[in-house]
Amino acid sequence: MLDATIRKWLTLAVCLGAVSALASQEACRVQSGPTVTPVIELYTSEGCSSCPPADRWLSKFRFPKADAGPVVVQAFHVGYWDYIGWIDRFATPAHTVRQKQVASWNGANQIYTPQAVLNGRDWQDWTRTTSTASLAGRVIAHTAISLQQTGPDQFEATVSADSLATVPWSAYWTVTEHGHSSRVKAGENAGELLQHDYVVRQYTPAGDYSTGANVPQKLQLRSVAKTPGHARQVNLVVFDKRTGVTLQAVSAGC
Repeated sequence: MLDATIRKWLTLAVCLGAVSALASQEACRVQSGPTVTPVIELYTSEGCSSCPPADRWLSKFRFPKADAGPVVVQAFHVGYWDYIGWIDRFATPAHTVRQKQVASWNGANQIYTPQAVLNGRDWQDWTRTTSTASLAGRVIAHTAISLQQTGPDQFEATVSADSLATVPWSAYWTVTEHGHSSRVKAGENAGELLQHDYVVRQYTPAGDYSTGANVPQKLQLRSVAKTPGHARQVNLVVFDKRTGVTLQAVSAGC
């Protein structure tokens, strides 16, 4: 009798867990709005002495005002300052490739840190912006994104376009995390405790497409696992393949 009771409760617990997981996945959905969601990219490095103020600036977007519009925020750590003496554990060569592509779109012949980019364009006066409210989208979107979680660390998005949408277009996924810190022991920031939010932990180009009006395109992502204790966002950015300008973007706290 005891064994039967234990089996009953174990079965119930498994079922409740499965229902809870399914409910969580079903709840993790996001749909883009009528205007283009602003996209911020910060290129930064733990080996750069002028980067910590930019990192702190980016962290301010973690607590937007209630009336602020949506925004996709990403901190791409780069490794080309590692030679100074400190290796940035969040940097990957792919982030530098991305920054070089942005520089090419902007007609620049060099890359640097910290660099802020807004909707694919070099953003020189970024320090004047301290809330997402001032970045509220004003450009009518001709591309729409619907994103949902389909399983553990699995996501699917549908990209749809109207007759005025830009073709060809490209897209990329990122997974960003909050609340990371590093005690730097060498290089320009030796002795500093650096705090990071919106850290890009995964950057995945999603390809180039020429689909236009009434031809929805499915995109899928298998993300890295969540880092325990760190909230994360799963982001999808769709942009003009020729200019890098943002066409639409979404961010889901999954």
